[in-house]
This record gives sequence, C-alpha cells and structure tokens, in this order.
Amino acid sequence: MRIETLSHNNEQTQGEQRRAWLRANAPQHLGHCETLILHALKQRSPAASQSILVLGAGECTEVPLLALCRASDEVVLADLDLTALQRACVDLTAPAYRRRMQLVECDISGGISHKLARLLHKQPWDDLAAQGAKAVFDTAAQCLEACPVPDPPVLPAVNPAGYGVVISSLVLSQLFSYPLLDVLDRVQSVAPTLLEAQERHRRYQDMAQMFRIRVINAHLHLLRSLLDVGGIAVLLSDIHGFAFTIHGTDHDAQYRHVLPLVPRIFPELVQENFKVIAEAQWEWLSDLPGKDRSGRGYEVAGYVLTAK
Repeated sequence: MRIETLSHNNEQTQGEQRRAWLRANAPQHLGHCETLILHALKQRSPAASQSILVLGAGECTEVPLLALCRASDEVVLADLDLTALQRACVDLTAPAYRRRMQLVECDISGGISHKLARLLHKQPWDDLAAQGAKAVFDTAAQCLEACPVPDPPVLPAVNPAGYGVVISSLVLSQLFSYPLLDVLDRVQSVAPTLLEAQERHRRYQDMAQMFRIRVINAHLHLLRSLLDVGGIAVLLSDIHGFAFTIHGTDHDAQYRHVLPLVPRIFPELVQENFKVIAEAQWEWLSDLPGKDRSGRGYEVAGYVLTAK
C-alpha cells in the first residue's frame, strides 16, 4: 500500500531542510500558511478550549509550531508517522512548551487504505486481466464503491469537541489519492498494458470521483466534530498539481501540465459544512526542473472556518 511509504516520503519532503528550501524558493507558501493559522488563533472565542489539534502534522513544515505553543495550553499533533511528529518537536527546547505537546500516532482517514486493500485482495485479478480492460475496471469500480469510509473517522486519544483550533495541514488529498493509487498499482501488477484504459472507463471514473467526495466529506465532518463551541478550523489543501519544463515559465500554459486533485465541487462541500471566515489561494513550487526532469508545483486553497 502507498500509505506504507509515508514515513520515507515525509523524510524526503518535510522538516527543517525542506523549510529552508521553501524559504528560498516558495516563501509565499510558508507566508500564506502562517497568516491563515495566526488569523485562526485570533478568531478563536475566548471561551473556547485552549487546546489546538493539527491533523496530518508530520514535521510541521508549514505549521508555526512555536506560535501554537505560545497560544495554547496543549498542542496535539496527529499523524500516522510518529517519527516525523517527534522530529517536529526537536527545536522546542523550552520545558514549558515541551510539556504542552501531545503526539498521537493514528490514521486520520480511519483506515481507508487497509479497508480497500482487503477488498482488492479478494478479487481474481489474473482471471479478470484475461477478460480485458472492462472486467478489470468494472471490478476496481466495485471495490471503490464498496470500500467503507468512516464518517467521521474515530481517532484514538483525540477528544471530540475538545479543541479551540483544529488545523488540517495539507493532508486532505493524500487521504484519497493513496488508496486510488493502490488500485492502479494492483492493475499495473497484473495487466500493465490496461492502465491507459482507465480514462475511457466511465464507471471507474465515476466511482473514483465519488470516492474522493466521500473521503472529503468525512474529513470535513471530522474537523467539525472536533471543534469546541466557538472554535476555529483551518483547512489547507492542495487542489491542483502542475508540472513544468522550464524554470521561470511555471505560469505559462505552453510549458505547463495541470492535474486536478480535488473535485470541482470542493468549495461547495466546504461551504455546506462551515461558515468561511477567510480564504486564499496560491501556488508554490515543490521541485525545480532539471536536465531530465520536470519541475512540480501545487495550487493550494486555504480556509479559516467556523461551524455553522
């Protein structure tokens, strides 16, 4: 499962070294994230819980952890990668701040990858591959449709309605993209020549989109369920990815390939669940192009939200 590589990927793409790279190459990305989070702290009701929760915290590359410690009685970092959470706290040398930290190792999707893996494992893929693309992607679509999506997920050691600020830190698209990649990995392993047929298989595309929407709704419901009365949520999510071939032309459509990451109705889903206090969109580069590789970047939507 792709989720099993999370720790390795985090080690390559998070932490102080990555933060330094972003300061040099995408400072606006760090600035927008910090601005929205600090705005949320100011909007939190004085009567709301003084505990803060960060979902998908990792090494807190885009999260101003010191500012959160100063503004709270407790900061809870939740992520599947416990090692990354531990690395995030290394620079918190003040004993008072370290005592405020709580690290929770958990799958904030509620175990979707494992549930889907069990369904995929039960299918006769070799027989299906012999029948052709329709049989393979019909079965893949059935697995996505049947996969349970906890709504909302139940997270151990995380208190419902217990937080004055809840931050979802650039994790949302991973919650559905990793399981969807697991499906394609399974097809790749049994019938690599059929992969291109996924784009022409309407039922599979429809079920993949519905799967994304179910996972997004479950995550939004999770955010809402964790907020104390008067609490504020911050949702930071990649909404498009893009690749570009020549540095300095990342905004030029001629040199740029765009990949949607969330459904078009994503803003509507957010507004159905929350009142939007503030929002912003921006782009940032994650990799610069090289001699034999494209550069990569993302468009991000950031929201400061309160329950309706």
